Amino acid sequence: MEVIDDYLQKCEGIVQTIRGQKKEIEKAAGLFAKTILAGRMVHVFGTGHSRVMVEEMWPRYGSFPGFNPIVELSLTYHNNVVGANGQRQAMYLENVPGFAERILRNFSLSENDTAFIISSSGCNVVPVEMAELFQQKKIKVVSLITKQHSAKSTSKRADGKKLSDFADIVLDTGAPVGDSMIYIEGLDTPVSPGSSVGGIIIVNSIKAEVARLLTAAGQPPKVLTASSVINAERAKQLFEDAYDEHARRLSELYKDAGR
Repeated sequence: MEVIDDYLQKCEGIVQTIRGQKKEIEKAAGLFAKTILAGRMVHVFGTGHSRVMVEEMWPRYGSFPGFNPIVELSLTYHNNVVGANGQRQAMYLENVPGFAERILRNFSLSENDTAFIISSSGCNVVPVEMAELFQQKKIKVVSLITKQHSAKSTSKRADGKKLSDFADIVLDTGAPVGDSMIYIEGLDTPVSPGSSVGGIIIVNSIKAEVARLLTAAGQPPKVLTASSVINAERAKQLFEDAYDEHARRLSELYKDAGR
């Protein structure tokens, strides 16, 4: 089998794994919709390449306010690779105990909030501590991991606990152990990860169901929409309205921070 066909076939398998989680995805969407209807926000967090899923949720075309994308640049900025702001530093920092608390210290949280924490291995310290802190504050946590990979990985925490230990709902990207899915003759290490494919499918499945629930509740979301789909004037207005709503929701997270 050609490697491109092999990769596409494995992606089809990921879709089937996700299809088998429909009930869990619906439950997650229900929690998130409840938070947004209450005027609060869903906190979305990931380190490393999990940042991709955070930004896929919001803001981009086809997305809407109600999500607080927590993207810590020191944990996610990989472009330089080496040197200042390099990959080595980011990989070190994502396993520093106490960093999650420093991040959450910036926000005023409520039990009406929910959290969506993404980590393929579910073993790095910062995302695990983030989930733990949210649960301590009685905030429901949905985790997105790669179950096979997490099961074979060792937690970086001293107590051995993983992200799944602090999640009310655990979703699976469907990728294999090690994430990369393709073996090539003459190359002894696999290439082409699958967790981003599965993660983005899950994120957008959740997004669609949340939009349906909000609309059914009489609060249709302000969706960022291209002018090629609707007229330019309405597209511009939707962008302005969506960003204004995000600002208003975010202001609630700052006004009592630290109290």
